[in-house]
Amino acid sequence: MRVKILEIHKDYTLWDEYVLSHEKGTIYHMSGWGRAVHKSMKHRLYYIYVQNEEGCILGVFPLIYVSSILFGKSLISVAFSTGGGPLYNDLSILEMMDDEAIKISNSLNVNFLESRSGFKNRKSWAVKEDIYSSFCKVLSENNEENMLCIPRKQRAMVRKGINFGLKAEIDHDVTRIYDLYSQSVRNLGTPVFPKKLFIALKEEFKEDCEILTIVTKEGKALSSVMSFYFKDEVAPYYGGGSHEARIFAANDFMYWAVMERAVSKRGMKIFNFGRSKDGTGAFKFKKNWGFKPAPMNYEFHLKKEQKIPEINPLNPKYGLMIKIWRKIPLPVANLIGPLISKSLG
Repeated sequence: MRVKILEIHKDYTLWDEYVLSHEKGTIYHMSGWGRAVHKSMKHRLYYIYVQNEEGCILGVFPLIYVSSILFGKSLISVAFSTGGGPLYNDLSILEMMDDEAIKISNSLNVNFLESRSGFKNRKSWAVKEDIYSSFCKVLSENNEENMLCIPRKQRAMVRKGINFGLKAEIDHDVTRIYDLYSQSVRNLGTPVFPKKLFIALKEEFKEDCEILTIVTKEGKALSSVMSFYFKDEVAPYYGGGSHEARIFAANDFMYWAVMERAVSKRGMKIFNFGRSKDGTGAFKFKKNWGFKPAPMNYEFHLKKEQKIPEINPLNPKYGLMIKIWRKIPLPVANLIGPLISKSLG
């Protein structure tokens, strides 16, 4: 067996086949996610894998190197996603890949090496707990049953959007979603990701990256979401809406439209509502849909006496910056935001 680094623009077919075949494989493990990040933000990729003499891959560990003046240097699996971490056939494969990852992190002199599996793989790595939770739910083949499974108050919000005559449209470019998403994250006090990332993700995953936009009867766009289809699940990922979206319950209707379409058009069996920080508005919103939170554990390999980094909006350290960012004019936020967000990982 040999440990290798994937040439992600050349020989990624076997890598993707392994991810698709692995029970814990996600869309974030696919080579296309790394390529999209590299194309849009120029971050270096270190996609580690183990291969035997017959050419079979026995494990993969996708890592993205993020270097930031603000937040230091890190090696993350997988940066700019909510998941990742290693996939492997047995613990000996994991140990080989971890050894290689630690060698790379030492050579790059990174502050930390982060693994976003959501579950514990190692005994010796530090673990960040009680920060994020994931939300997944099994879908019925019958959308009437899926509607009835939504708690009554939340179901009323979905029906409110239906009564307003809202419609769901599928976009083939990122124009409307980026406009609505950038408004939302500015209002939350968060720098927006580069538009190039959205374009690159759409180019990489094609029909498995679907953009659904909610419009009024008059055709005005209120909210939009980029969803990913992988195996038997749909995952609405980047989503946002205008101030008017709340009046029309457009965000509520939007997620129902994704769920309905995923079942009727794509035959999906799982709705992956992604992760949210515990105690936030997004966390409560997903619980209101009847989804049960599952704690996520992120693992870290740290330098001696180093603490787990707290680069998230819940850190009081960033409170003032968030308040200021919410007041920045949208064109300015969209110009400056990508320069900051590409350092966040």
